[in-house]
Parts: sequence; C-alpha cells; structure tokens
Amino acid sequence: MLKLILKITRLLIGNLIIIANTCLPPQQIKRSKEDQAKADQRAKQLQLYQFHLCPFCVKVRRQINALNIKIDLKNVNKDTNLENELIQLGGKRKVPCLRVEENNSIKWLYESSDINTFLRKRFS
Repeated sequence: MLKLILKITRLLIGNLIIIANTCLPPQQIKRSKEDQAKADQRAKQLQLYQFHLCPFCVKVRRQINALNIKIDLKNVNKDTNLENELIQLGGKRKVPCLRVEENNSIKWLYESSDINTFLRKRFS
C-alpha cells in the first residue's frame, strides 16, 4: 500500500512540475543564425538520458531550453534498450545523465547541477 501511495505522489508531483514548466518556460538565449548553427553542431555530441517526470531531469531540460540548444533526449523509462544502454555504457541507472562525446572519448555526467554547469560553460 505504501508503494502505491508513493507512486501516486511521485506521479502527481511530477505532473505539477511539468505543468509549471510549461506555463513558465525559461527565457531563451538569442543567437545569430551562424552562432546558432555552431551551437546546434556542438549539441549533436550530447545525449540526455532522462525520465519525463523526474524533477532533476526537468531542471536540466529547462537549462537546455534556456540555452536554446537541441539535445537528443532519451527517455529511459519508456525504452528498456535505452535503460540497458545507460547501465552498460554509463555504469548505472541514474538520471539525468548527459553523455558527452568529445576528442574521441565519452564522458558521462550524472548530477543535474554538474550537467547544467557543463551546458552553461559550453553554450552561454
């Protein structure tokens, strides 16, 4: 019974966060077409493993939206293949997780604050 109550509570809170995020979107950075194309190209090296209702994932998606970049979002809750990929390649089933490909290596960032700091440094 407790598990059901917790699940319902998480679902309600998650949906409230999504509604608030939709009603109060962050202001986006404006770039020239050339600078936006460069940012879009750099963003292709990134993938965010996430859950739609996870508040920490919402925090990272808000940062992505504010920075006006397009990152491939991978919903681990909806796809067991993505979940297995995250566990096998990233090392653990924890979201949000940003997969960063650079200099022929792959780095995995797991904390929302660390991910947002990385994104601000790279795209601000």
